Amino acid sequence: MDEERQALVAELVKNAIPGWAIAVVRLNKAVADRLGVAESDVQCLHVLDRLGPATPGALAKQVGLTTGSASRMIDRLVAAGCVRRVADPGDRRRVLIEPTPDGIARVSAAYAGLITRTEQSLAPFDDRALETILEFVRSAHRDTTAELQQLPTPTTD
Repeated sequence: MDEERQALVAELVKNAIPGWAIAVVRLNKAVADRLGVAESDVQCLHVLDRLGPATPGALAKQVGLTTGSASRMIDRLVAAGCVRRVADPGDRRRVLIEPTPDGIARVSAAYAGLITRTEQSLAPFDDRALETILEFVRSAHRDTTAELQQLPTPTTD
């Protein structure tokens, strides 16, 4: 790898991406504070918005919480009016957690400014560049998920 490329990769890996990650964590904290919930609760709402209704166990796994912590998270989100418990239409013995329209609207409103700014930042890029960015983000997501799987699993409460 030539020096210029090495410097670019180092700038991305050591500065740009970690700086962005820290900003996202801080934004999620601010959104959680605005909604009156914990940061993991905001992550849960993102998961539900992307994947649809889920069991408490599936949410615990997606958000990286123990089942007991996930249960408390769901209780907070129900109290905040962001989610509700519904019977699973495929197995009435199971409960699914689904976002409420108000919960999704509140989270969407909290991130609306970032979405607008991101769309504006992406506007100058042509389709090929956007495909490259998307490929990188998906790869980074896979890498991060793989790294998470290498870490010890928390014990159940």
